[in-house]
Amino acid sequence: MSLRKEMDKYRDVDEDELLKKLTDDELRRLEDELEELDPDNALLPAGMRQKDQTKKAPTGLFQRDDLLAHLEKQAKEHPDKEDLVPFTGEKRGKAFIPKKVVDPIMENVTLEPELEEALANASDAELCDIAAILGMHTLMSNQQYYEALASSTIVNKQGLNSVIQCAKYKPVPDEEPNSTDVEETLRRMKRADPDLKEVNLNNIKKIPVPVLKEYAAVLQENTVVERLSIVGTRSNDPVAFALAEMLKVNNTLKSLNVESNFITGAGILALIAALQHNTTLLELKIDNQSQPLGNKVEMEIAAMLEKNTTLLKFGYHFTQQGPRLRGSNAMMNNNDLARLIRSDSDGSFTLTLSVPELERAFGKQFKFSTKTK
Repeated sequence: MSLRKEMDKYRDVDEDELLKKLTDDELRRLEDELEELDPDNALLPAGMRQKDQTKKAPTGLFQRDDLLAHLEKQAKEHPDKEDLVPFTGEKRGKAFIPKKVVDPIMENVTLEPELEEALANASDAELCDIAAILGMHTLMSNQQYYEALASSTIVNKQGLNSVIQCAKYKPVPDEEPNSTDVEETLRRMKRADPDLKEVNLNNIKKIPVPVLKEYAAVLQENTVVERLSIVGTRSNDPVAFALAEMLKVNNTLKSLNVESNFITGAGILALIAALQHNTTLLELKIDNQSQPLGNKVEMEIAAMLEKNTTLLKFGYHFTQQGPRLRGSNAMMNNNDLARLIRSDSDGSFTLTLSVPELERAFGKQFKFSTKTK
């Protein structure tokens, strides 16, 4: 919780107001610092990942002939390095003579006359089956080899010549791009279209951050959408903070998927902390972010999950065994509690759990007594 508290004090800071108060020199220094902050940032163009450190004025247009002449002159003026041992051309040692290697396959093999006659009159299919029986699986495809072993008759009709043919596999077409219209879907959400139960924006990488934040703002009042998935949309912490504010007031959403994005530990903690005010979300997936969350964040996530009693599915692979075990136990307890069915007539509970399951779900032991008549 300490990391989230430290980051919360910067959420309401007005960046535009701070930038207006800076002088030209301070702005230039800030620009230099930002350019040197992350030179390996793949989201920035190559020319903007490091500042221009060239102070010399341009000398003019590129002239290839002058450059070649300068390089040739410089090479001729540079003295050659003297050899430590002068070259005399004298040959020492014995000349290498490669050994003659006899190919064992090409050696003459003498067989019995009956075998010679049988092999001479055998067809390609019969030779293929004989090779399979002898274990010479390299002379045939896997299909031919296993068919020959499984059958007592000649089953290979192609023969050994089919070895050069690769196995034909059914081509798997590429996944079609997401055809969801971002603007039209947002308009349908604003007018609460009753047919719009699920919003899928997966792998649409050109959605601006303000548009994603607007989606979160619309969901605060929307009572129709039950599933929201923004996998691979390059969402960052501002989008996570907006979704956290949405979860505090939304009572309809049941599934939220923010996997494969650029959300840091602060944004993830804000999402999970918002579940304290939400009792309708049943599934939350946050795995595969651009950077690892760290042990401290995982411990805080496990502590928050233990306090939650409504979330049934949590999609995240913990790197440490301790938080992983605590998170799985919390989800197991929540699923056990979900099997308590409340009766609409008299408000009583119908228990479908065994006694050990009840004791594990409620964290205490029950004592039962029987009365004799």
